[in-house]
Amino acid sequence: AAETASLEEQLQGWGEVILMTDKVLRWERAWFPLALMSIVSFSFLMIYYLDPSVLSGVSCFVMFLCLADYLVPALAPRIFGSNKWTTEQQQRFHEICSNLVKSRRRIVGWWKRLFTLKEEKPKMYFMTMLFSLAVVAWIGQQVHNLFLTYLIVSFLLLFPGLNQHGIITKYVGMAKREINKLLKHKEKKNE
Repeated sequence: AAETASLEEQLQGWGEVILMTDKVLRWERAWFPLALMSIVSFSFLMIYYLDPSVLSGVSCFVMFLCLADYLVPALAPRIFGSNKWTTEQQQRFHEICSNLVKSRRRIVGWWKRLFTLKEEKPKMYFMTMLFSLAVVAWIGQQVHNLFLTYLIVSFLLLFPGLNQHGIITKYVGMAKREINKLLKHKEKKNE
């Protein structure tokens, strides 16, 4: 609770923007996924067209973040009208901050489990890391960097909406059923 309150305090100037971003990421309107993918596609097409160096790209990205950090808290109340901040909006903002804290804790927990695995089972850790990194390296070699980044960013931005509308649950369930069918079919052959 203390971490959530601290995060809420740090992000207070961004409240309206965070709520609007949440609505877009959860696809509250049918055209939000199309708009989201259009913006991402346009951004990546511009990066492809301009072909900036890594240093220029990182510099422009950090400059954009600095501008946003300076301008958003100043302009958001004028654009969204902060006097309209309702208890429902405050509750949703609290839920978002709570989810961010939970996500951070999950990531830290996975990180700690990885190091626990390293201490308890070093051979399994070594083989798992070696295999995982080899697969990632192979994928990185097969797919263009910018296209791979585009796919990752697109998936990460579409994930909340896919999850909210039950699409991920549906396809994971279908995959589990198919795997179970294959395992049952294999067991029947072995009998």
